[in-house]
Amino acid sequence: MRNIRTPGFMETAETTIAPPAIDLDFRVMDEAELEHPCRVIIHNDDVTPMDFVVAALAHYFEVSARRAVDIMVTAHNTGQALVTVLPYEEAHRRVYAAQSAARDYGYPLSFTLEPE
Repeated sequence: MRNIRTPGFMETAETTIAPPAIDLDFRVMDEAELEHPCRVIIHNDDVTPMDFVVAALAHYFEVSARRAVDIMVTAHNTGQALVTVLPYEEAHRRVYAAQSAARDYGYPLSFTLEPE
């Protein structure tokens, strides 16, 4: 049996393209920064179903169903909405969980964190 090699990611039969260099700057946050309150902002998109958004808000951010609907409608109408204010570390954990769940279903649901 003959071993057939198929081109991999960013590779063609003729050439291999190197991935772009990424310049990362890591910064360690001190205890005060981790506890500093952050606003969690949800952003509207035209792909994520409204019922998924409401369920994610209720589950990951522990808001009532009525409040989740209000947040979703505000984001839908204005492009973004305040979800909650939490310490940075907690906000980051919840945003990561909500966005990961959305990606698992193929949705681009996104949040940002802003200092309070």
